[in-house]
Amino acid sequence: MLLNGVNHVAILTGDSDRWVAFYREVFEAEVDNQLAPEDGVRLTFVRIGEASEVNLFEFDGNTEAQRQTPMFGRGRIDHFGLQAASIDAFDEIRRRLIARGASDEFVTDFGPILSVFFRDPDGLEGEVCVANPDAVPGAVNPPGTPAARYAPRAE
Repeated sequence: MLLNGVNHVAILTGDSDRWVAFYREVFEAEVDNQLAPEDGVRLTFVRIGEASEVNLFEFDGNTEAQRQTPMFGRGRIDHFGLQAASIDAFDEIRRRLIARGASDEFVTDFGPILSVFFRDPDGLEGEVCVANPDAVPGAVNPPGTPAARYAPRAE
């Protein structure tokens, strides 16, 4: 395969500081660089992995980040998926998302991967994925399949 993951995703925001704080606190993302606002445009480069980043644009007067409609009606970027480094990292990210009210407790079992969805401060939907340690070879599950390891325990 010629590709190895995501290099970057360009995202519009109405508040760069709020967006960066969320991704720093939940995912330990790092700001690599920020270009001084020029002509009402602020560009921040946010590292989200060894070779992946978000190019975050904030434009004076641009309200596009406020426009959220149902899934597949949000424009060319509907949501993005982040890859957790391990199941332990996935669990910590999930804990942080729930603590911030950015995600419910539901984890989807797609078979080979586990997935938790979240909404960032601008309302953009994101997804965190990790290899499923409980995967059954060849099994693929539809969206909405609950992951057994995250199901509420009966008391």
